[in-house]
Parts: sequence; C-alpha cells; structure tokens
Amino acid sequence: MTPNTPNPNPPRVAPANVDPLFLAAPHVSTFLGTQGLTNASGFFFERDGRLYLVTSRHVVIDEATQHLPDRLEIELHLDASDLTRSTGFSLLLYREGVATWRQGRDSGGEIDVAVLELDRSQLPATAIIRAFSPAHLQTSFTSVPVDAPLMVVGFPLGFHDALHHLPVVRHAAIASPYGIRFQGQGYFLTDARTHRGTSGAAVVMRDTAPSAETAQLPWRLMGVHSSRMDMGNRDLVLDESLGLNCAWYADILLTLTEPVEAAAPG
Repeated sequence: MTPNTPNPNPPRVAPANVDPLFLAAPHVSTFLGTQGLTNASGFFFERDGRLYLVTSRHVVIDEATQHLPDRLEIELHLDASDLTRSTGFSLLLYREGVATWRQGRDSGGEIDVAVLELDRSQLPATAIIRAFSPAHLQTSFTSVPVDAPLMVVGFPLGFHDALHHLPVVRHAAIASPYGIRFQGQGYFLTDARTHRGTSGAAVVMRDTAPSAETAQLPWRLMGVHSSRMDMGNRDLVLDESLGLNCAWYADILLTLTEPVEAAAPG
C-alpha cells in the first residue's frame, strides 16, 4: 500500500467523551407518507417521567406554505460507545384525524413551539437519550447578563456529522433584553448565523453551577429557536440581512407538558 492509498480498514478509534448536549438534540425530518419534505431540529424534554420531543410548531404544520406532513422521523443513538450506530424512529402527527402534538397560545397569539410525547415502550431498548427537564429552565430573567454567551444546537440545512449522527452548535448572543417580550411576543432575539433546518433547535447557556438534577446535562435551556427576523423593506441588493432570530422563551414547555386532565381548555 502506498502512502497515498487510503486504508480500506482504518483502525477503530474510541470516541472521545461527547458533551451530553449533542445527545439531547436529534435530527428531525418531516414526511408526507413516504415523501420526504424538510429537515428540522428538535430536542428532548422530560417531565414527571414523560418524554417529549420539542420542535417548532411550523415544523409540524405551516398552513401559510402548505407544509402539511403527517409524520416526523428522528434519529436515535443506540450505543454510547459507538455513535455510528443509530436508527430512525417515526412519530405520527395524527391519530384518527386528531393531532398528536400540543401547541400553545398566550396574550400575544400563537407560539411557534410544539411538543410530541414519545411512548417509551416503543423506543429501542438501547436508545441513548439525554433530556432537559423543568430544572433546566432559565426562570430568573434578571440573572442573565446581556453579554451571556449562548449556543444554538441543531441541523442547519440538514447539515450534521452524518457518520456519528450528531448536530452542530452555533455561537449566539442575546440581541434583546432577556426577560422582555420582544414587541409583545413571547420571544427574545438572538444574534446568530442560522439557516433553514435550525427551526426547533434548543437555545442554551452553559450552567456553571449545575444542581444534582442538572449535572448530567449542565446547560440552561433558554429558548426554542424559531426563525430569522428581517426587515420587510430591506433592499435585497444593498442591505445585508439583519442576522437576528426569534427564540421563544422555554418556560412555555411547562404549559405544553402539563397532564392533559390538568391543562387549561383551548
């Protein structure tokens, strides 16, 4: 074998320790029957023993663009020591004509966040899942400085490590006061380079003092990335895009994951 000839059987290298954040954010694909539609992002959230997939509401339905999938598929890791082993797992969006996801509203209108509960009994027995919980939610708005470094973990344009099935992270900055509803809506702004496919991604901040509940996933869950924000009158030739994004405050998950019998009507 010459030095320039690739080794057909490269040595197996044990994977380095992977931050659990990468295992909390599965790739999301949308389908109508067998037809693939779009790529998106999402993350796992656990509450009272129940496991949910969180993504953007417009990933599961977007009437304005006639995006009407009937199922999602997420990729699950099967072996913590061999991240190349994974499998697709389908989630039906309708059952007997009734939507299987939950979405929210507040005084500002509809919130672009959706949650789907996962049936643990149907998941592969060896599935490796890391999930956020209510303990990860950033509920103290005054403790988040304007220069706090954020991360957006997802799949821009569907791009990811296709061998190890891992997302990528992008640096972000807080672009509007955290804790204030931008223009009266339930989101804040981030300054980050994002693309289609990032919808539904977790917006997080490193937890420098994790509790016993958050130690296995030491990140604060700040928001759910939704979409880019731009000026309607921007000159597409002369003006660059703003580079700003909407991130819905993550505390909406407390409402969306309430037990059905305790949830408020509507």
